[in-house]
Amino acid sequence: MPRNFNLPSTLSLKDPRFAMRLLIGVLLAANLVAAVIAFKPFGGSADDVRREQESLNAQLTRAQQQLGNSRQLVDKVQRARAEGDQFLSKYFTDPATTGVMIVSELTSTAKEAGIQMGPAQFTPEPVVGSDTFDKLSSNVGFAGNYANFTKFVNLMDKSPRFIIIENLQAAAPQQGGGQTLAVSLKIDTFVKNTPGATP
Repeated sequence: MPRNFNLPSTLSLKDPRFAMRLLIGVLLAANLVAAVIAFKPFGGSADDVRREQESLNAQLTRAQQQLGNSRQLVDKVQRARAEGDQFLSKYFTDPATTGVMIVSELTSTAKEAGIQMGPAQFTPEPVVGSDTFDKLSSNVGFAGNYANFTKFVNLMDKSPRFIIIENLQAAAPQQGGGQTLAVSLKIDTFVKNTPGATP
């Protein structure tokens, strides 16, 4: 048989059960308010969502730009390494063939320019800061007139070899009316440093 529940006509705070229930209800309401503030379970406003989306899109754009810049940098480094290796393999020779290559180049160029080539002296020198390469300096004497010697220098400048004219000294001898120049050249080239090999 159902019971009749009659509420007391007057509720008193002196009743410990009522006071405890009231306190628990207030604490529960305070916890719910704090949870809503802390976790925002219902999401932000449309403006908040739009601003957050714009911020994330900007971060994504910056990350993509940084990735693109990094890829370009990697491509440039790889291209520079490949071109450097090509340069070294094309212009730097080994000590066993460098002397022959220089003499052959100077002889054929002097013959084409119409000047006489004297003996060549080779001096190997270390390249400061490199354990891999050496510099091979050559001192060579030439004799010929000014026009032919100018042609020789132009031909050397267009040579496919990596040859540097470091120093040039010219003197006109007194014999022959001063038409023939005596020229001394110091020529540098670079070789791959192979331990135990001599130029």
